Amino acid sequence: MTAATTPTPPTPPSPSTSPKPTTASRLGRRAFLGGLGTAALTAGVTWASMSTGVAGSASARRPPEDLSPGGAFDRFVAELAAQDRFSGTVLLAHRGKPVLTRTYGMADRQRQIPNRPDTVFNLASVTKCLTGLAVGQLAAEGKVTMDAKLGTYVGGFPTDIANATVHQLLTHTSGVGRPALGGGMPPTWNSVDETVDGTLAIIKATPLQFAPGSRFAYSNDGYWVLGAVIAEVSGMSYFDYVRRRIFAPAGMTRSDFHTKPEVLARTDIARPYWTQRNGERVDFTTTPIFGFTGGPDGGAYSTAADLLRFALAVDAGTLLDPAYAELVTTAKQPVPPRPGSPADEREFAGYGFHEFIVRERRVHGHPGSGPGTATNLDVHADDGWVAVVLGNYDTGVTDIVRRERQILTGDR
Repeated sequence: MTAATTPTPPTPPSPSTSPKPTTASRLGRRAFLGGLGTAALTAGVTWASMSTGVAGSASARRPPEDLSPGGAFDRFVAELAAQDRFSGTVLLAHRGKPVLTRTYGMADRQRQIPNRPDTVFNLASVTKCLTGLAVGQLAAEGKVTMDAKLGTYVGGFPTDIANATVHQLLTHTSGVGRPALGGGMPPTWNSVDETVDGTLAIIKATPLQFAPGSRFAYSNDGYWVLGAVIAEVSGMSYFDYVRRRIFAPAGMTRSDFHTKPEVLARTDIARPYWTQRNGERVDFTTTPIFGFTGGPDGGAYSTAADLLRFALAVDAGTLLDPAYAELVTTAKQPVPPRPGSPADEREFAGYGFHEFIVRERRVHGHPGSGPGTATNLDVHADDGWVAVVLGNYDTGVTDIVRRERQILTGDR
């Protein structure tokens, strides 16, 4: 195979101007993954029928045997599950068609309910892709400008916080919010409104960590603030906006934002098993720090198949004009290397999405983690692959993602 040309991380476009994608960028994202949009999930389309007219080097990159059922990747995940290091669902799809779907472990140990392909998992920070896309939709409609200050859209914030821009909030360069590993027992709230209002009140009372735009620091609170922008500009709650403008048009019928009572009552939602220092795993929903509901930073629930629908809908232009899809999914801000990350991998924050350059190939999506939860969405747009990993342990997923990327970005 001819070696891929080394890509240069894209120069961030001016946030206040509409991006103008090239023909090549449209072809790379649309002709491959989403030429058939979400219909590819249900139409039973074969690889042969989907390969007609695919241009560029990716048409020659056949699905590697290592990713087929029974292949090296399948065996690797099975071994992790056999060692009780992974519990959850793995889905690999090529050009819109699932190639490998595997589920392991228990969704609910107490009720002896196993994980299944349609089990619903908390997405953790993969939710940020939804939030970033929502901001992109509003920008495409002229309702939000990326370089506008927060105070343009939402009142009640101190002046220094209100001066942070939408771009800075999206790229974790705003300085807004509590440190990612802030301690202390979270407040007890008993409704969605209490949770939203209470969280925003805490953020408003928290001093900036640094001057907006001066550096990167991952901020969950920044995405709560973006949720407030979405609600104010759209005239509906953040949660309803995502339901109506993302879940519904993408066909994500198993996706929603669930409250604690719903999580406890339903049998199709995986319980998150939180690993303790002694190795024991505790159902996080039974602890006092499991909140009433999550938010724009990490509160969505979904299935592997629905996340595939989401990736295809983004690529097909169902959710967002291709120019703005390119804007939200591509690199804007370098991210410091994660502990143990491969030397040949670089990470950049986009708008909700992160873009990774792995062995000089582009991957966009987002990882997620929390007590008893580990998730990841990878979209290899240039090669037509989508990889989804949803776990209800907080272990194992990083190893799975690294193996998937190693296979998909290696020479073959």
